[in-house]
Amino acid sequence: MRINYAIIFISDMQRSLVFYRDVLELPLRFESPHWSEFATEGATLALHATNVVAAPSDDRSHEHPGSCRPGFSVPDLDAFHQRMIAAHVVCVQPPKPVFGARVAQYLDPDGLVLSVGEERQGR
Repeated sequence: MRINYAIIFISDMQRSLVFYRDVLELPLRFESPHWSEFATEGATLALHATNVVAAPSDDRSHEHPGSCRPGFSVPDLDAFHQRMIAAHVVCVQPPKPVFGARVAQYLDPDGLVLSVGEERQGR
């Protein structure tokens, strides 16, 4: 079994489209005011606009029910990290070894943590 899609609930479609399409450079498949999709390798990432306001929390150390943490893979994590810093994306964990892989974490415009790992050689 493999993941087919991930839905991220967002507060502002235009702001999130700019982040995922222009900053992360994911290929946009479909766009609408309430639902947009990106065609990533192996799975679809969907943005779903919602009027529900989550309770504010600066505690990102624990996963909460209803939260989502998409994981992405890039061939060169250092180059990706430099591009994110240049785009003023908040980095909550600079690239570091985690369970045999290098991983960094960033925040999207709604504060969702995105994990980005470096593709392992030979895979």
